[in-house]
Amino acid sequence: MYEKIPRTFFQQPTLKVAASLVGKLLVIQGDMEKIVGKIVEVEAYKGPDDRAAHTYGGRRTTRNEAMFGEAGHAYVYIIYGIHHCINCVTVGPDYPEGVLLRAVEPLEGLETMAQNRFQQPYESLTNQQRLQLTNGPGKLSQAFGITKHAYNGHDLQSDTLFIADSDRHTHPVLTSPRIGIDSSGEAKHYPWRFYEKNQIYVSKAPKPNDE
Repeated sequence: MYEKIPRTFFQQPTLKVAASLVGKLLVIQGDMEKIVGKIVEVEAYKGPDDRAAHTYGGRRTTRNEAMFGEAGHAYVYIIYGIHHCINCVTVGPDYPEGVLLRAVEPLEGLETMAQNRFQQPYESLTNQQRLQLTNGPGKLSQAFGITKHAYNGHDLQSDTLFIADSDRHTHPVLTSPRIGIDSSGEAKHYPWRFYEKNQIYVSKAPKPNDE
């Protein structure tokens, strides 16, 4: 049984939520199975003042509408027309900020993850494929079966998809600039990626000076 994180957790300042999410659990709970991963890497996006955010300058569209809602909901969008990415909305209504889940360490539901990602049994995966299960935002969404259609705007207080506390050991949390936002001016330098040190499922190895 997993204990859901309360909504008040997500109503805190976005950078605090981001740092605190590392080590928590992402859980999908179905009738027959749970899919669980420990969150090991996230990125914070601080809305209207953050040139890397979808809501920079207060931009409000059908795509990003979930970001303007209540904290503790999911904002799921598609990149490159293929990959689904899940964010946790933070702060509160009309403060369109959030945290992108970039990578998790797979813990439960490995067979389902393997089928979702590679259409193969987990035991037949190579070591490299096992590392590739959930070490990126699009990969983890595919492994968990998270899509925009099913989960955009989803309440993370539900019993089907939620964030839970964990008593698993977590190495220190480090920071670095975010990934893939080179056209975001000064925002590309903000150290708003948070990740677990020495964690093999982190999507991109940090540069030496990050540690």
